[in-house]
Amino acid sequence: MSIPIEEYALLSDLHTAALVSRQGSIDWLCFPRFDSQAVFAALLGSTDNGHWSLGVVDGEVESRRYVGDSCVLRTTWSSPTGRVEVTDYMPVHADRNKDVHDLVRRVRCVEGTATVRHVLCLRFDYGSATPYFRSTESGEGHEVHAVAGPDQLTLRGPALELRDQSHQGDFTMVEGDELAWVLSWWPSFGPRPEVPTERAALHHTLKFWEEWADRIDASGPYAGEIRRSLITLRALTEASTGGIVAAPTTSLPEDFGGVRNWDYRFVWLRDSALTIEALVSHGFTHDAKAWRLWLLRAIAGDPNQMRIMYGLGGERHLSETELDHLSGYEDSKPVRIGNGAAEQYQADVVGAVMVALDMARDAGIKENELSWGLQKSMLDFQKAQMDRKDHGIWEMRGETQFFTHGRAMMWAAFDRGVRAVERHGLDGPVETWRALRDQLRQEVLEKGWDEESKSFVQYYGSTEVDASLLQLGHIGFLEFDDPRMLSTVARIERELLDDSGFLHRYDASSGADGLTGKDSPFLICSFWLVEQYARSGRVDDARTMMDAVLSVSTDLGLLSEEYSPEHKRLAGNFPQAFSHLGLIRAADALDEVLAPHGRPAR
Repeated sequence: MSIPIEEYALLSDLHTAALVSRQGSIDWLCFPRFDSQAVFAALLGSTDNGHWSLGVVDGEVESRRYVGDSCVLRTTWSSPTGRVEVTDYMPVHADRNKDVHDLVRRVRCVEGTATVRHVLCLRFDYGSATPYFRSTESGEGHEVHAVAGPDQLTLRGPALELRDQSHQGDFTMVEGDELAWVLSWWPSFGPRPEVPTERAALHHTLKFWEEWADRIDASGPYAGEIRRSLITLRALTEASTGGIVAAPTTSLPEDFGGVRNWDYRFVWLRDSALTIEALVSHGFTHDAKAWRLWLLRAIAGDPNQMRIMYGLGGERHLSETELDHLSGYEDSKPVRIGNGAAEQYQADVVGAVMVALDMARDAGIKENELSWGLQKSMLDFQKAQMDRKDHGIWEMRGETQFFTHGRAMMWAAFDRGVRAVERHGLDGPVETWRALRDQLRQEVLEKGWDEESKSFVQYYGSTEVDASLLQLGHIGFLEFDDPRMLSTVARIERELLDDSGFLHRYDASSGADGLTGKDSPFLICSFWLVEQYARSGRVDDARTMMDAVLSVSTDLGLLSEEYSPEHKRLAGNFPQAFSHLGLIRAADALDEVLAPHGRPAR
C-alpha cells in the first residue's frame, strides 16, 4: 500500500513545493516550478523514481509540527538511546537569484545518542532519467553534483557514499551534534550560484512567514483552521507570477486504482478567483492585486479566446500526456501530466472571476483602465456564449449541457457588472448587462427547476441534482432560506450525502461525466453545505458537519480534494486549494452566525 496521503507534509518556497512523509521521506518535488518535471517522483511510482529519506535507525516519530505560522516542518524522533530533531524547509529568499531553489534538511541530536540514516535517490524527468553524478570538495565542504539535460542539482553537507545509483550514509550523533544538507537546483548551463548560509536562510524563511501571517485577520472558534488554510493558499501561490495552483501534485487518484487521475499544477480561473475571495475577506488585498495582474497577462489582448485555466506564467497550451513508466499511486493509472480540460468551455468561469473582483472593489482595490477594460471584455465574451453548452464546474468529459450552476454564474457575472456601474461609478453598457442578467435569472428559474422533485437540477432537462447548486446562495441568486433553496438542499441531502455524512458532487453512476469508476465525496461540497446550514438557521447541523470534515484533515491541518469513507483515507490531489478555501468560507459563515449569540468556542 502507498503511504497514505494524510501522512505527508507540505514544504514550499512560493515557487514549487515538496511533500515529505511522516517517516521522513520526500517523495514529491518539482524543480524549479510547481509544474516542472519532478526530481522526486516516488509518490507516483517506487523509490527508484526518486526520493530523499532521512530518519533515525530503530527510531519512531514522536511528533511533528510546523514552526509557528510557517511552512518549516519540525519532526522529533525517539529511539532506545536518544532523541533527534529534524527541521525540513524550503528557504524563501527575498533577494536570491530566482533561478536557484533550495531544500534544507537539518538534524540535531537533542538527547543521548542516535544514528541517522540518509538515502538520497536523485532522478530527473519524473523518475525516468538517472543523472550524471560527480563528487567534489570545496570551501563549503563535500558536494554531490547531479546533471541531466537542462537541470542540475547540488547537495552540500556531510559526505554520502554512492551505492546503486543513490547516495547513502549513516551518521552517529551525540547530544548537541548538528548536521545539515542543502539541495540546490539551478540550470545546468548557468553559472554556479552563491551558496546560502543555512542558518541565515532559516531565519529569513521564518521571518517571512511570521510577517505574512501577522496580517491574518481571523477570529471565532475556527480561527486556527483559517490561519493554516490561508498559509497553505499562500504556499500554493507562485511568487514571481502571482498564479495560484489548484494543488502541487498530479494524478493522486479520486478513485483508488481507477482512472480519475488529473494534473492540478495549473491556475484555474475559478479556483484562483475563489482563493482571492478568501484572501480578501481576511485582509490580503495585495495578493488580489497580484492575481489581477496575472489575469491581465494571461488573457492579454484577446478575451475572446479566454481559457478556463493556464500555466503559472499564463501559458495557454497544457497538452495532456501519460507517463507509462510510473505505476501510479495505489496502482491508479494513467499518470497524467498536462490537463485536457484546458480545452473545455465552462460557463461559470467568468462569473467566478467577476464575483471575486467585485469583492476586491468593495474591499477598496481601485480599478484602472486596463483591469476594468478586461472585465468588460470578459462580459462581451460571455455575451457571445449565451447559446453555448458547456462542460460544467466538474469538467465533465461527456456531452456538453446547459448546466444550471454555470447559467447561474453567468447571471452573477452580469450582476457584478451592473453593480460596478451602479456602486462604483464605472462605465459600461449597463442596460445590456441588466437585460441579460434578468434573462438568465428567468431562464434558470424555469429550465433549471424540476417541479416534480421540487429542486433545481444538474442541467436543463436532467432529473439529477448536483452539489454545485449550493452556490446559488453564495452568489446571491437566491436567499439561503428561500423555499426553493431549502427543498433543493433537502434533495441534495437525500441523494448525495454519504452514509458517513460527507457530500458527493453528483451521482457518478449516471454516466454524465463520461468516466468509469467511483467518485469519493468532495470536501469543498461538504463545506458548502456547512455554509448553507449556518446561513439558513441550522447552526447545530453546521457545526456537526464542520467538525466531521475537519476531523479528516491531517495532523498539520492539511486537506486533499476528497475523502474516501470506504478506505477512511484522503483522496485526490494534495493539498487542495479548493478544499481550504471552502473551509475558510464555512468557518467565516459559522463565525458570523455564532458571534451575535455569544455561543462558546469549541
